Amino acid sequence: MPETKMKLAVMADVGRVNLDAIKPASESPYQMVRVASYVKNIDKGIELVNTFADLGFETTLNIMAVSRDRGPGLDEALDQVEKECKANVLYLVDSFGNFYQEDIDQLARRYRSHTGKTLGYHGHNNQQLAFSNTIQAILNHIDFLDSSVSGMGRGAGNCCTELLLSFLKNPKFDVRPVLDAIQELFLPLQQKFEWGYIIPQMITGSLNLHPKDAIEVRKTEDKDNYRKFYERMMNQE
Repeated sequence: MPETKMKLAVMADVGRVNLDAIKPASESPYQMVRVASYVKNIDKGIELVNTFADLGFETTLNIMAVSRDRGPGLDEALDQVEKECKANVLYLVDSFGNFYQEDIDQLARRYRSHTGKTLGYHGHNNQQLAFSNTIQAILNHIDFLDSSVSGMGRGAGNCCTELLLSFLKNPKFDVRPVLDAIQELFLPLQQKFEWGYIIPQMITGSLNLHPKDAIEVRKTEDKDNYRKFYERMMNQE
């Protein structure tokens, strides 16, 4: 196998990890563990990060659903992360695809006012803003940027790797193998699985709601009754 600087990462959700099955990093195919936590269970998120760090993994802490949790509890969580958490990177996450560029500006400043940790950004494409918001994250000197080939991801998906590589114009990166992968692997996958911008995902994103309802409605006979879905979601605000 050719030598590579590529590292493999895995996501661990608070409350959904069997720690008894986790081996130390020296015995694992993964080098990094990304821990996902809400503000309300930040204690458990920090504990899980520290457990993986003690096992030798690089770690990130991804605080989810910040668009719906911007009160003083977020500041308290950030202070606690700074004091107690061993994460190498703290992620600003747009779980519902609700952010605009000004949100990235405001939250990047807010995070930095509470922590000196390296920051990352993870966006969802519900409003077709994952790419532009990632650019805004770059302008805010956020160092870790998430993307996926062809934007593949839950619901509306994420920032497209091919867009980000083309924007960066870094000679270290070659977009051609990514284009090959899209042609050979991801186009066939899209015939079986749905991801990317669609109206139900736009509706939940614009209303700052969890995408689960948009995902579920796509499994029903009403999957393209957008007005009906919008009115139902309006009642959940």
